[in-house]
Amino acid sequence: MLTPHQGPARTGESSDTPDLKEAAAGGRRYVPPGRPSGPPQMDFPPVRNGIDYLASVVEHLDENASAVGPRDLKYAVLHLQAAVEVLLKARLLREHWSLAFKDPGTATRAAFEKGDFESCGTSAAVRRLQDVVGIAIDKKESDALDALSKDRNALQHYGLTHNAHAVEARAGRVLDFLMRFLQEELLPLLEGPERERATQDMAPVVEGVRNISSYVKRRLDRLRGELSRSQVVMCPACEQRALVVVPAGGRCRFCDQAWHDASLVFDYLGTPDARNAVTRVCLHCHVLSLVEGVVFADSPEVPDTLYCFCCGARHASHELVLCAGCTRQWFLEAEDEGTAPHLCPDCREQMEPEDAAGP
Repeated sequence: MLTPHQGPARTGESSDTPDLKEAAAGGRRYVPPGRPSGPPQMDFPPVRNGIDYLASVVEHLDENASAVGPRDLKYAVLHLQAAVEVLLKARLLREHWSLAFKDPGTATRAAFEKGDFESCGTSAAVRRLQDVVGIAIDKKESDALDALSKDRNALQHYGLTHNAHAVEARAGRVLDFLMRFLQEELLPLLEGPERERATQDMAPVVEGVRNISSYVKRRLDRLRGELSRSQVVMCPACEQRALVVVPAGGRCRFCDQAWHDASLVFDYLGTPDARNAVTRVCLHCHVLSLVEGVVFADSPEVPDTLYCFCCGARHASHELVLCAGCTRQWFLEAEDEGTAPHLCPDCREQMEPEDAAGP
């Protein structure tokens, strides 16, 4: 038998819940708790908007996802140019809102807040960043931005017939510039939730650019001079030979990942360069951070280097020998390489008085 609560509603009485009744009475759509009401809202402030364009560029040029075809390259160029325009102007806005106007002398706050104005072009934005903000943008970078702008205009308005590899190479140069611009000139200025959101949005971009050969080649070419003067090994984050190691840390100049503690040794042991996953105690700093098989960019033909990720000591594996006296390990000094048997400094010191006394 049905209870009164299970029976059908009486004639003229709605069986809706109070929330549904209230929504119907007010002419509003009922939204269950936890779901946003109203139509979906677009929320793309300048920096987030520019990063979103970059994410699209990476999706179209990612060689691991699929072969990059002419259509992928077309949209990569269009969206890369959009990212350039948005992010350059976003940096100008950080300096002063009037710098985004085509003619800053006619700028009004009311027009800016309504978005009812003609903004400056890419070339003008570059000049203002150089002359007003004081950001270094060299001629090769500005030329690459101009070339990309021309490619974009041709694609958008006239159709572009050009060597696809050349277009992709130019896009790679601009992508390299834009990543540097973001990391050095824009992201450090963000604070609080805006910075946290930008960091989240940039994560797939930083991951994806590793699979774009034109970007990788351009970035490594630009970094070659800097990296040649440093101790460089394979980066465990991006797997490019661009990690500049220093005592107790390092920073990758390709992906900008940084380590400031002993965690680097554990991350590094997961890369193909580390043949021996067992660390040793360093004889200099006495920390379990000496790794065998570290390959340095300046001597790739020597795969048996011992490197301490704590104090930065670097030795060839053959320099680590066993003392013939106490059997402990020690590093052979250059002047002792031709001597035998090998004795550590402590054992040599103990034997010297006996030798000096004679028979």
